[in-house]
Amino acid sequence: MANPKQLLFLSAIFLIILRTQAQDTRSFKVFQFPKDKIPTINGDTSDWEIVPESYAVGLDELWEDSGKQPVANPKNLNVTVKVGWVKGLNRLYFLYEAYDDYWDFSEIGLHNDTFEVVVDADQSGGPFIDRFHPNKSLDIMDAYYSYHGVHAQNYHIFTPAKDKEWTMVWGSQPWIKDLPYANAAYNYNFNPGQSGKLILEFWITPFDYAGNSPERAIKSVLEENKNIGLCWAIIDYDDVNKEENNGFWNLSKEHTMYGDASYLLPFKLMALEPEFTKDIDTKWSFKIMDMKNRTVAFNDESYGEIDSWFWDFGDGYTSTDQNPVHQYKEAGKYVVVLEVKGSKGTSKLSKVWDVALK
Repeated sequence: MANPKQLLFLSAIFLIILRTQAQDTRSFKVFQFPKDKIPTINGDTSDWEIVPESYAVGLDELWEDSGKQPVANPKNLNVTVKVGWVKGLNRLYFLYEAYDDYWDFSEIGLHNDTFEVVVDADQSGGPFIDRFHPNKSLDIMDAYYSYHGVHAQNYHIFTPAKDKEWTMVWGSQPWIKDLPYANAAYNYNFNPGQSGKLILEFWITPFDYAGNSPERAIKSVLEENKNIGLCWAIIDYDDVNKEENNGFWNLSKEHTMYGDASYLLPFKLMALEPEFTKDIDTKWSFKIMDMKNRTVAFNDESYGEIDSWFWDFGDGYTSTDQNPVHQYKEAGKYVVVLEVKGSKGTSKLSKVWDVALK
């Protein structure tokens, strides 16, 4: 007959099997910061007070997939993560707040409490670390430089970092952890072995392709209402004298999400929350279709309930089309204005000399 400890262990293993086999249909949200409220990376959470709690991902969404901690205990470890973005910037912002009853960070190597983040912004999926390479005949270092971290990136973030850089990039792209591709700041007041709360604030740049030099890299393009692949794990050590960790808390139901982007979860890049938008707001862009014939296509990107559009092309001609194409007769620099009207008001936007033709 099994003793209580054996029963507890068997129950944890059974729970792991059930959760792994169940289809994971969860999805999460990435908060859009207004362009005038971009968070400063300084370890101060006040910039994040505008983020609704519906964006917070807590320990209740994670599970300890090694069986060491079958039940979450916030007195031992408790974490909350919020993720943000800014339209027009290919960055992901993170606020990581964690309480731990024993912070383990006195060693110089990987034995360190860790927040491990994996991002695959274009959701290309598939394995991305050397030992998962499908070509098993490939030399391990060739696989590392050509494959490891190339289409998805793993940030092994030390919480906190003592006498070491803030993160180890698990791949052949260590340059992505530094400016102008990333930045981080901590706020804590405990020593190794003590309890306390840590605040980690950082941003990273996701890449569709990140080789071993930035010259070959291709940044991911973040677009409103699109999903990105994202996951994280908390590696919790509780004793500097023990090699093994005390728990591996994973947002994914698949342990190997750290090296296979197919197991990441969808995070939607949200639009601005209603309190940060106007009822009606003019925005527009243009593209020069033919410089020789001075033909320009204008694109309305205005927000709100709009009934009419009025374009002034700056050369004496106008249009009431939403997305007009206009041919200029003469070379020059033009002030172009779009005015939109709707049931909730009027909005106007001019661009001075953006449209320049020769």
